Amino acid sequence: MDDNDLLETFAALSQATRLETFRLLVRHEPEGLPAGEIARLLGVPHNTMSTHLGVLARSGLVVSRRESRSVIYRASLGHMREVLGFLVRDCCAGRPELCEPLLEELQPGCPSTGDPS
Repeated sequence: MDDNDLLETFAALSQATRLETFRLLVRHEPEGLPAGEIARLLGVPHNTMSTHLGVLARSGLVVSRRESRSVIYRASLGHMREVLGFLVRDCCAGRPELCEPLLEELQPGCPSTGDPS
């Protein structure tokens, strides 16, 4: 991950509906949600949600798969781990033991298997 990737991720999350969408998808891991259901739950028109999901997908924050006539979206927890890792890579001036509490906080509820990258 480089600075541009990080900036694209933050730009995608800097809009309220996209932030809500990502947080909703994190809560529905690992199953994900159909695009129409995301729009319904957030009270957003379908075409507007499609645009937001496109921005999130281009930034790497969500992945999708087709199931019959639906497109199912999932949060890319692997991408979020990369972002957080990038942010704390140089943590604590080379004293990683100082960052251990932060890293431990990030572990609960974040399964390391079966998550899309």
